[in-house]
Amino acid sequence: MNLSNSSISQKLATARPTVFSSYCIIAAFSAYFCMYAFRKPFTAGTFEDTMLWGIGYKTILLISQVLGYTLSKFIGIKIISEMPPAKRGRTILALIAIAHFALLLFALIPPPWNFVFLFMNGLPLGMVFGLVLSFLEGRQVTEALAAGLCASFIVSSGVVKSVGSWLMLEHGVTEYWMPFLTGLIFIPPLIAAVWMLRQIPPPSKKDIAMRSERLPMSRHDRSQFFWKLAPGLCLLFATYILITILRSFRDDFAVEIWKGLGESGKPAIFAQSETAVMLGVMAVTGAAIMIKNNRRAFLIAIVTIFVGLALVCVSTFGFQRHWFGPMSFMILTGLGLYIPYVAFHTTLFERLIAVFREKSNLGYLMYIADAVGYLGYVVVMLLKNVGKPDLNHLQFFIHSANLIAVLSMGLMAAAMFYFHRKMPHEATVNLTPDKGPFSAGKLS
Repeated sequence: MNLSNSSISQKLATARPTVFSSYCIIAAFSAYFCMYAFRKPFTAGTFEDTMLWGIGYKTILLISQVLGYTLSKFIGIKIISEMPPAKRGRTILALIAIAHFALLLFALIPPPWNFVFLFMNGLPLGMVFGLVLSFLEGRQVTEALAAGLCASFIVSSGVVKSVGSWLMLEHGVTEYWMPFLTGLIFIPPLIAAVWMLRQIPPPSKKDIAMRSERLPMSRHDRSQFFWKLAPGLCLLFATYILITILRSFRDDFAVEIWKGLGESGKPAIFAQSETAVMLGVMAVTGAAIMIKNNRRAFLIAIVTIFVGLALVCVSTFGFQRHWFGPMSFMILTGLGLYIPYVAFHTTLFERLIAVFREKSNLGYLMYIADAVGYLGYVVVMLLKNVGKPDLNHLQFFIHSANLIAVLSMGLMAAAMFYFHRKMPHEATVNLTPDKGPFSAGKLS
């Protein structure tokens, strides 16, 4: 693998687990956090002064960007799964530069026809996550590293919305210039974070023995892996679609949901609620590194997803009966959605590959899931505006949460039954300890 041979990379290859993990988490978290500054700040605006085709302009903007983002995910199924390691860093920077230029055009071209530039903005950004994740997969501590990465998209969305609101409220920046200027602020830390990513060494021999080697996949490899596990994968992908729809709606319409809760005009509220969610999700999903047996870890991940979905039902039920206030409600629904969502990214697919040990990589499975997930979200937004365009965002979220959580729990129960019978029982692996950062300890 053609990663950096710098002195930092060499030191990381023999570093203690805590040092190695801390470095990787900081690098991955920072890189993806900065990406959100080019994707999500526009959602801090309401764009209430413009309509197009009888639809609210913010919805048009969201659909445009998500369509580009969704198309990017479909393209990424091939590109990310085949991407050589040496090209990852510069590809991340190039993709974000294209997205930032699209935000400049969005500011310069007057509405309502500037919505096309949010499509151009979303098109490159959809592949950034897979590139960052590729630096972390296939390691004994991948769950902890990926949890650190996923923490970025939990908290960063709230933070960049807070930055965007601050630019508008405190500095008089318009809704149309705000996204470009927010991105401008994050360019220096983005460059530093990508440089850090490029210093991460490839997985050690013991990592490969524990989790299987992650190689670029050909079209034949992708087809062979999918059809071997098609029934179970379809159940997992269907669940992911439903979770993505609800999580994305909560994120993109957070301003409107908070307004419905009676908490508007407070820029910091987005960051406060999502920071609490991030800490809870990291603690739950990162703990999966404690489970050495891949089969057991995979099945426990399914149970974790089921419990998270049950928490969504509890939070909506409790809020409707006035057990929870607005902040508690948003934190609990955030935990209930992000624990399952992040578990797919950190544990479920990672351990699935490790159990079956077929030629595959995490980017391939995540990009199928993301592609169909965001496509489903676009369909729901269109149906919402055609069927009930005036429906209250808070009420739509509550009703959708109850339905989606129940359906998803049923799908995960079916997936548990399928994979419990399909997966082989793992034998103990004996290895000669190498000099990598995780060479100590017995494998199981």
